[in-house]
Amino acid sequence: MRSACALPGVRPAQRYWVMPRRTFSHVVGFDDAPFDRARRGNVPIVGAVFSGLRLEGVLRGEVRRDGANATRTIIRLVTGSKFSPQLQLILLQGIAVAGFNVIDLARLERDTGLPVLVIARRRPNTEDMRNALLGSVPGGKRKWALIERLGPMERVAGVFVQRRGLSLADAGRVIETLAVHGHIPEPLRTAHLVAGGMVRGQSRGRT
Repeated sequence: MRSACALPGVRPAQRYWVMPRRTFSHVVGFDDAPFDRARRGNVPIVGAVFSGLRLEGVLRGEVRRDGANATRTIIRLVTGSKFSPQLQLILLQGIAVAGFNVIDLARLERDTGLPVLVIARRRPNTEDMRNALLGSVPGGKRKWALIERLGPMERVAGVFVQRRGLSLADAGRVIETLAVHGHIPEPLRTAHLVAGGMVRGQSRGRT
């Protein structure tokens, strides 16, 4: 809802409208587990559900390596969870999981009704990605179209982002609020650690 703000000495008829800042207190962050790049098969993904900086729960699913089911798997995990009524934002660690299982951000936003924010430490090499997808990846042309449609990543709060359903300013505030150890928000950092621990017995490396 927009609120009217009156400037001092200005008649009511000259009021202007200000959009209030959005707050995202309930967030889920998804990351995939480590996997053997020489083997086909399913790869676990983990969703860490946070209320503010408090871990509220964990979601788990599986997606096909270099497949095409990541979007519908995340939709199912989000909408089918007990946390769904409170969730306000989906965070992703990159546009693809399990190799080149590319996530359709527009569909994810539409089918969950939630804004989506993709975060990366570095700007990806889109030329290398394009060549790989159009080379030997199954469904590569469609997957590249999903990535190309989003346009270049934007720099904010020390990272690069792509977004659906929220402003760049809102994205910056989310990152600054939830990133207490570096630039990666806690829901993504936690999802990464949990996913690594599930597969390797202990987590290692950084998000």
